[in-house]
This record gives sequence, C-alpha cells and structure tokens, in this order.
Amino acid sequence: MSYTDDSVLAKLSGLSDAADSVVTVAQWIMFHRRHADRTVQLWLQRLKDSTSHKRLTLIYLANEVAQQTKARRRDDFIVAFSPIIAEAVATAYKGAPADTQNRIQRVVDVWRDRDIFEKPILDAVDARIHEINQARGTAKAGLGGSIFKSAASSIPAELVPLAAPQQNVTKLLLSTKTAVNSANQEYDKLLGPNSTAPSAPVYAARLSGLLKTLAQAEGAVDQCVKARRELVNALQKVLDTNRNALIAEENQLETFVTRRMEVEEKKNEVERAIMAGLPDDEPYLSHNGPNDQPDPEPERPEVEALTPPSAEADFPEQPDAEATESATQPKAHNTETNLGLGLQFKSVPTTINGSKKRKLDEGNDFPDLGDDDGIDSDVAEILRRDSAGS
Repeated sequence: MSYTDDSVLAKLSGLSDAADSVVTVAQWIMFHRRHADRTVQLWLQRLKDSTSHKRLTLIYLANEVAQQTKARRRDDFIVAFSPIIAEAVATAYKGAPADTQNRIQRVVDVWRDRDIFEKPILDAVDARIHEINQARGTAKAGLGGSIFKSAASSIPAELVPLAAPQQNVTKLLLSTKTAVNSANQEYDKLLGPNSTAPSAPVYAARLSGLLKTLAQAEGAVDQCVKARRELVNALQKVLDTNRNALIAEENQLETFVTRRMEVEEKKNEVERAIMAGLPDDEPYLSHNGPNDQPDPEPERPEVEALTPPSAEADFPEQPDAEATESATQPKAHNTETNLGLGLQFKSVPTTINGSKKRKLDEGNDFPDLGDDDGIDSDVAEILRRDSAGS
C-alpha cells in the first residue's frame, strides 16, 4: 500500500489493542519513515478524535514505534514525536479511568527508564500529568515512582510561579531544536563548503525553500528567547524576595544575639550576688540605674590605746644596782606626773644569764621620780643602802 494520508488514517482506524495489531501497524509506519513528521501529525489528530480506550491503544503504538527506532539507532520518529508527545499523553490521560491512567503512567516510566526520549521531554510529560492530577485534587504517585512527579508535588509555594515559565521554555526548546537542526542542514547542503550549485532555476527554488526554513528557525528561536526572558524575570523576583528576607533575618539574628548576651551577663551578676551572701528578702539592684555605686563603708570607731602593765606586776624581783642609783637622783614632780609614770615605760623582757631585765628609755634604768617627798621613807632608805653598798 502506497503512503497517503488516507492510508495512514485507515491503518490507525483499524488498530486494535491486540499485540499483533500494534506490531503490524508499527512495522508499516516505520517502513515509511521518510514521512515520519506527517505520520506523527496524523497520529495526533486521530488520538484527539478517539475514545479513551482507543487513545490508550494509540499510545501503545507510539511506544512500539519509538522503542523500535531507538533500538535500530534511527531517530526519525524520536525527533518527530518529541515536540508533541507531552500534549498527546496529556490528551490520553485527561478524563481517562484510573486503570487507563495507570497504564499510561507505566508507559511514561518505561520511556524514562530506557531513555527513549530526552529528559526535558519526559519532564514536560510528567508536568502535564501532574497538572491534570492537581486539577482534580488527587495528585497520585505513579506506579513506577516518577522522579519528576514526586518532586513536583513537593514544590514550595514560593517556587510555583517558576513552574509555568520553565514548562513553556521546555516545550519551545523541543520545537526550536527541530527547526534549528533542519535549517542548519538545508543551509549546509546549499551554501556549505562541499555543496555544488545546481542549475539556476533549481538553485533559485532551493534558495526560496531555504529562506522559508530559516524564517521558521528564526521564529522558533525568537519564541524561545521570549520564554527564557520570562523565566529569568520570574527567577529575579524570587531572588529579590529571598534577598530582602535574608536582610530582615540577619537583623533579627543580631537582635537576639545581643539580647542573649545581655541576659547571660545579668544571670552571672545574680549568681555572683548569691555567692556573696545577698539576703533573699533584699531586692537585687540592677547596675543599669543611676545608683550603680556601692554604699560607702562606715568609719571605724576610735579605740583607746592600751596601757602597759606596771613594773611591779611584771617584775617582782629586786632592781639591780643601776636602777637603784638612778632612782636616788631627786627631781621635782607633782602627783599627776607620778600617776602617768606607767606610760613612760617601754619594757622588753630579755634573758641574760638566766635573769630578767628591763630596757628603759633614754638609757636610764629608772625614770625620773622627782623629789623624795613623793617616795615612802622606808623605800628611800632601802634605795640609799643599796646605793652605798654598790
């Protein structure tokens, strides 16, 4: 059967969910791989017009074609499916029963495990499925545990505005890549260093076709640039928000560090006061007020000087000859002078040859006792005898 749009639609309409039917139609489609782009467009159109069960069968057909061409290292259908596969999977997934959705999710997980499509394409597919689940309020984890979908369900609220621009960039990047590759190939064929110029009419026709191809590539790249700028603007808003929040949090950190140090210092002061024996009923005075200085200590009371003991009490022995001779010298003193006699002594007991002696001021053994009138007559007689005997 020759390749026509009707023949392709006929093959797709006669497709059943049997494995043999899927393999047969896939073989016929791969045989006409030169028309891969047109076949994929007709496949997408038929999928949109089919029932939920038929859509699942068409997904199985796309899976068979993609895996077979990938195994044979032919990227015709991989390139053709890449721009529209996310839309096709979302169309088949939306509104389908839970069992059909699980089967579609299993196919997508196989594509990811076997690297059938590039990662950005699979991320876009998972994002579309997640959007459908989120719209229903039943965001489910896929049977295969899709990495992107589980990560998308845990996206913080602050990063939600970035999801749509990123998905738009990913979607446009796929179509841009196809248009850019086609334009570069056509340009190298016509104006490359190894190209040969055909006849003038053919050359003019090819140049016209190249202009259209370049215009398409230019438009695709322009759309991708606009989408990328929107993504950068969204990222800048998130960055500005987090930068302002960072400044506020740093100020809070400085405040709490200061307060902690203040409280710790006050705690140490209270502990020192407790160790110093501060009474419990006395209020603790903070050192932050005007009465920071401690109370002055009271003046010490005056203490009366101690009077040394009398000579007779300390030394009952008889005075020696030098003391007797000094005592015989008459000098006039009144009674008040005799009463203060004890204050003139500065005695230091010493031991010389086993006998005790007193050391008096000014080199005299006895102080000046004044006239003999102040001395008892018996004492004066004893002193005279001792003096004469010496």
